[in-house]
Amino acid sequence: MTAPLIIALDHAHLETALPLVEALDPRRCRLKVGKELFTREGPKALQALHERGFEIFLDLKFHDIPNTVAAAVHAAAEQGVWMVNVHAAGGRAMMHAARDVLDRHGLKTRLIAVTVLTSMDDAGLAEIGVNSPAVDQVMRLAQLTHDAGLDGVVCSAREASALRDRFGQEFLKVTPGIRPGFAQQDDQQRVMTPGQAFQAGSTHLVIGRPVTRAEEPMAALAAIEKELAEAERVSLGER
Repeated sequence: MTAPLIIALDHAHLETALPLVEALDPRRCRLKVGKELFTREGPKALQALHERGFEIFLDLKFHDIPNTVAAAVHAAAEQGVWMVNVHAAGGRAMMHAARDVLDRHGLKTRLIAVTVLTSMDDAGLAEIGVNSPAVDQVMRLAQLTHDAGLDGVVCSAREASALRDRFGQEFLKVTPGIRPGFAQQDDQQRVMTPGQAFQAGSTHLVIGRPVTRAEEPMAALAAIEKELAEAERVSLGER
């Protein structure tokens, strides 16, 4: 899959997540474990998902002093997760410390940084003292992330094109706020469809409720894959 899918397990308990997990195919998607599930279930959730063949994006968005974040990233990588993230707003020293600990221990876990949360718009940023438009703040933090040697960023698909132009395709652009045509927008503000996000330059698409709340999760996943395949044909001029 040109734009790999990551399904967000936004569940409170492992036992409620597992029926969905059993319905999904680890050859066709990865899974994202966030704060609520990991806080309640801890490493046993990662173990259960790894045992079922899934690669895991551990989405805990670490943001603390450099030594603390480096230790947390190291602990996550030792549990075999495919990807982990930090907040770029934690600064260059924090991100460099996280990058360094993975390199020193030969750990291959992908390390990315959150730029601007997709639930925030220009007005929300202004409320916390950031008077630049969201896209400018994303680019500023992405540059810092790139300079610190991280693998990529979490971003809105609306910024993916500019990020691709500046940093290239290999710099990962992990995009939440993806809503297929059959799904509601919910609480995300800066959203795109899977096809739009792929064409904009996103490398990985994080999708939650459109799949996790579907009566047939794999059917929903297949519909998204179909949209991505069509977008790829269009981008290649195969209409």
